[in-house]
Amino acid sequence: MNAPDETLHTLAQLCKGTGDPLRLEILRALKTDSFGVLELCDIFAIKQPAMSHHLKVLANAGAVTTRREGNSIFYRRELADLSQPWGQLLAALFSAVDQIALSDTTARNIAQVKHEREEQAREFFDRHAEQFREQQDLIAPFDQYVDAATDLLLQTEPDKRQRVLEIGPGEGEFLPTLAGIFHSVTAIDISKEMLDKADALIRHNELNNVHLLKADTDDAIKQGIRVERVVCNMVLHHVPSPADVFHDCAQLLEDGGSLIVTDLCRHDQGWAKSMCGDLWLGFDPEELTGWAQDAGLESKESLYLGLRNGFQIQIRRFDKP
Repeated sequence: MNAPDETLHTLAQLCKGTGDPLRLEILRALKTDSFGVLELCDIFAIKQPAMSHHLKVLANAGAVTTRREGNSIFYRRELADLSQPWGQLLAALFSAVDQIALSDTTARNIAQVKHEREEQAREFFDRHAEQFREQQDLIAPFDQYVDAATDLLLQTEPDKRQRVLEIGPGEGEFLPTLAGIFHSVTAIDISKEMLDKADALIRHNELNNVHLLKADTDDAIKQGIRVERVVCNMVLHHVPSPADVFHDCAQLLEDGGSLIVTDLCRHDQGWAKSMCGDLWLGFDPEELTGWAQDAGLESKESLYLGLRNGFQIQIRRFDKP
């Protein structure tokens, strides 16, 4: 246990480091997202040296931490250790700032940053649709995780009266399986070229209960889509804000529905960003659990698969009460 003087010093450093309106705004913006220094400069319209100073102060205070994504450094909020006094204070601080709504300007700027990330991903897949399978096979071939993902989906006891949504179907390899389990299947993707490939597979397999839609999860909500199951295979590491996907899925799911997520565990293979269009180098399981809980979803069964190339896949189930 820390000595009283050391504990008081830590608490004082946290209070001092976060005792600035802009730094509190930064913490608010980092509620569910990680941002790079330049992205935060754009969000708050300040120059890089000033933003770097504020982030350094927050890091020294224990309020933010970093993670490397290839050649880039992203900042996120520190996880509060509730067994320690500083963690209890940090959690209370986060709870307080989260009650404050983002200004319209900050919200617009965050939306613009996410839009630019989405455009980056869309342009990559539009350009490299022909090499999609080859690029994906560099990391996690479909046949390495499909059986486990199917087993976890079947554990939710789906039936032919239900509807399922697949986010980012790629070339559509999972669609025949979903079409055989559910009454209707909707698959959404932001890339027209990838949807064209999925459409060719649908026609070849004569899948009459599958509908393709050029959209993201926010578009799906606006179109009133509601389903009993959502499947998201190897997609989160391509999306601008994985936390937003969980919140959107919570709205897309009917009560009692389930979300099945397959994605990479956190890794340090930076080449995946340029070769495969990845925005994020995988995720710690705790990150997915935290985002799901924030969205009102409950973490259920989990499977973990180690691949020979050194990558690890996590297959997760989250239920909507």
